[in-house]
Parts: sequence; structure tokens; C-alpha cells
Amino acid sequence: MPESAAGLILIAPVLILFAVSVVYPLFDTIRLSFYDIKGLGTPRYVGIGNYLKLFADPAFRKTIWTTVIWTLATTSISVGLGWLLAMMCSFAPKATLPFRVMIFAAFGISEAVSAFMWLGILRPDQSGLLNALLGAIGLGQFQHAWLGDPNTALWGLIVAASWAQVGLPLMLCFASVQSIPKNVLEAAAMDGAGPRAMMRYIMMPLSMPGVRVAVFINLLGSLRAFDIIYVLTGGGPVRSTETVGFFMYRESMTQFKLGYGAAATVILLVAVFVISAPAIIQRTAGAK
Repeated sequence: MPESAAGLILIAPVLILFAVSVVYPLFDTIRLSFYDIKGLGTPRYVGIGNYLKLFADPAFRKTIWTTVIWTLATTSISVGLGWLLAMMCSFAPKATLPFRVMIFAAFGISEAVSAFMWLGILRPDQSGLLNALLGAIGLGQFQHAWLGDPNTALWGLIVAASWAQVGLPLMLCFASVQSIPKNVLEAAAMDGAGPRAMMRYIMMPLSMPGVRVAVFINLLGSLRAFDIIYVLTGGGPVRSTETVGFFMYRESMTQFKLGYGAAATVILLVAVFVISAPAIIQRTAGAK
């Protein structure tokens, strides 16, 4: 049997599973986005009507803006903090090992579990850890319904999500810093460079490969976020924390507008593809 045929037979189960679980649902979602489907009613073909309706919908336009803020803020905070911690930990790798393990462990916690933990911290009453702490140190005037106020709910979510996402950028950036040749750092130290100068002029530029990977992964993770939003705010108050992914769920699963929700899904898919394409092209070019 030719090697190509044997290889095809070996990967056939994976290809079939991929086609059933990914390819078919993808094309079926695109097909459904061209129909008006309400509950169990008969589908009615509307062409691009769902897309036109989406962009004319003030709630969806607000959702896009919320998604942009959410994605950029969570990615910037988590990657920036992880990058800074990685450079600081690189000066004492062995001593900071327990610290790095604890931070990375938070990344391994599911979004739902993390959300329930933050729900206990941000509760609006005195049983909320943050409000209780403010009261204990004499700052009771700053106690607030953090997740019940449209002006603070999104930022409360951003803090919670960023905390959970710091672990991966920390490990990726730490690995990039550790790959810097030791003689480069030793030469800089002999020339009188302090920790701040070494971080700015050596570690930051040479750790950019890890930063780029961390940004890419965290951007995609922020775009598809659902669990933490569902548990903490349910998209509220007044839909102020509703991202495109949550909008898709609300329209499809609670309002039973399957075609309308599918159109929102396709738009989210396009956004993910636009973000993924540069990284894929770069990796492909590097492989060649």
C-alpha cells in the first residue's frame, strides 16, 4: 500500500470528526443566517436581511462597541501585566517559581468557577469581599453595587477576566525572556546597566515573540468569552456588558431568533478570522 494511502487511512477518523463537529456546523450556521427562523416556525428565506437588520439594530451596534472595549481592555491588561511579571521574575527564576505556579494555576480554572469567585468579591451588599474590605478600612463611602451599575459593571468584568488570563502571558513571556542568551545580560550588567535598563532595552525587545503569541491567544479568548459574562451579569444591567458572543446566545436561545443569532455568529466568525489571518500568514511564511 502506498504511503500516501496509508497516511490518509490513519488520519481519516480525525478528518471525519473534524468535518462533523466543525465544518458542517460552520456551513450550516452560514446557511441559517440567510433565513428568518422564529422558534419552531417554518424558515423563511430573507437573503442578507438579517445582516441589514443587525447593523440597523442599536442594541447590536452597542454590543459591537462593548466587544471592542472588552477585547482591547482584557488583552492589554492581562498581557501587559503578564509581560511585566515575567521580566521581574526572570531576575530570580528559582525564587519566583511558586509565585509563577500560583498565577498560572488561575489560568487553569474554568471561567465559570472564576466567575463565581468574583461574584463573591463584587457582591453589592456587605457580604461582598470588596465592599466589606472598604468598610473595614474606613472607606465605606466608596462601597458600591459594582455589577449592578451600568457604569462599573463592564469594568468589573474586565478586572475579573484579566485576572484569570494573566497566567498564560506570564509563562509565554517568561519563556521568551529565558531564551535570551545569558552572555547578553551579563555584558549589559558589566557595562553598568541596572534592572530597569535591562528590562527596557534588552528584555522587552527580545521577548516580543512571546508577547505576540500571548496577544493573539488572549484576543481570541476575549472574543469568545461567554461563561464569565453569563455568571456575573447575564449581559446586564441594561445590556451594558453584552458582547457579540452573548448577543448571539440571547437572540438564538432566549428570543428563539435562530437566523438572526446565526447572522451575529457569522459576524463574530469574520472578526476572529480577521484577527487570526495575520498570525496564520506569518507562521506559514516562516514554515516556508
